[in-house]
Amino acid sequence: MKAKEDKISIIGLGPMGVKIAQLYLQKGFQVTVFNRTAAKADPLIKEGAAFVPTVQQAIEASPVSIVIVHDYDVAKKIFAAETGDTLSGRIIVQLTTGTAQEARASEAWFSSRNAGYIDGAIQVAPEQMAQPDTTILFSGQKGRYLEIEDLLKVLGGNLKYLGENTAAAAALDTATLSYIYGAAIGFFHGALIAESENFDVKEYSDIIAEIAPGMGEFLKHEGAVISSGDYRISQSPLSISVGATERILATARLSGINSEFPELAASWLKRAKAAGYENEEFAAVMKTLRN
Repeated sequence: MKAKEDKISIIGLGPMGVKIAQLYLQKGFQVTVFNRTAAKADPLIKEGAAFVPTVQQAIEASPVSIVIVHDYDVAKKIFAAETGDTLSGRIIVQLTTGTAQEARASEAWFSSRNAGYIDGAIQVAPEQMAQPDTTILFSGQKGRYLEIEDLLKVLGGNLKYLGENTAAAAALDTATLSYIYGAAIGFFHGALIAESENFDVKEYSDIIAEIAPGMGEFLKHEGAVISSGDYRISQSPLSISVGATERILATARLSGINSEFPELAASWLKRAKAAGYENEEFAAVMKTLRN
């Protein structure tokens, strides 16, 4: 395997692509890079990377190519002219952000040209790469993933292979973003509440950081409830959350601050109560969301 592992091509030199190339250079790999704007490769050339002017040359330089460009449309344009002659027998690791549907279409395109294909989604910023807890999601052809797993470990210590459904990494990436943005919107609304009482938002954010690990464990439990389908009360009755979201909404209205977020949250819980789930676990709200 060493003959395959000591060469890699990086296609796309945005901040993450540059970081990935640097990580492989630091591990002694022969790194070939391609970017439509050639000047972006200059710092990497100084560090030992080889720049090539065409994507075909990048693919031919290494058995494995990591693609990390702006979006799947850009990836399509870059690879449009490539045929099975170039791609056959190569492995493409697609780390470009996109939808589950785009991941499936990308896998079909590369497979039709006899290339191995793995789809992935990075869950951290460039400066957080190559850490023990760096989480990267992967999905696709299991044999191909196992073949290059050691090579991918250069990127981080918490690689998650999600199975042969190629769309899984993109779908779970979108799911984690839904959590992140949902939590961030709730955080920003909480900052409005803090400001309405002249409370230092910095101190509020410190409190949030302190309770976040416990909330993570709580959500892990609620996820297990959803997975099992057993909504009997185990940690938090849905009725408590009905009252809590109504209280947040009342606070917003009485304080004269934006109430869009608590209106949404209260409406979801109110609907779950009306459906008869008040005396079940909080996760029972999922029943109404599915409908």
